[in-house]
Amino acid sequence: MADVKEYPQRKGRASRMVRVAGAWTRVIVIIPVIGLLLAAVTLVVVGGIDTIKVVTGVLGVGTEPLSLKEVLVAFIEIADLFLLSIVLYIISLGLYELFIDASLPLPAWLQFNDLDDLKNRLVSVVIVVLAVLFLGKAIEIKEYLDLLYIGGSTGFVILALAIYLRGSHGAPEGDGHE
Repeated sequence: MADVKEYPQRKGRASRMVRVAGAWTRVIVIIPVIGLLLAAVTLVVVGGIDTIKVVTGVLGVGTEPLSLKEVLVAFIEIADLFLLSIVLYIISLGLYELFIDASLPLPAWLQFNDLDDLKNRLVSVVIVVLAVLFLGKAIEIKEYLDLLYIGGSTGFVILALAIYLRGSHGAPEGDGHE
């Protein structure tokens, strides 16, 4: 067998290129981190403004008082806005922790070890958002058949996401569930 010749100069150059690419990844990932954080803050502000509008509407300040159904729908939509802002915030934190600084002091439930952790948290919150959206539609919709269609489709999406979550956690090997 012939001796394999090593080229230390090429090995060093390739290693440097990989390190530079890794450094640029951090710079590139900061863009979605900041964008998602700004989007989350924007939704919180919009939700706050909407909350003030609904409360003043309930009190009849400057407008005709809102009905109970209008108030319920409005507050459910506001809750949905706030939940969506939380989703964006969690994704922002997760990307930051995964790609930029893993030593970020976060509570245990917000710590991400890999991209799957981030996806699982995201899917969990999306399930709640879908349930809240359905609740808002259930109050608004007058036709029962429309409610059935929306409820069924929302239920199937939630079921699919729940199955994904169960599969992504995976059963321990050797427990007879293979």
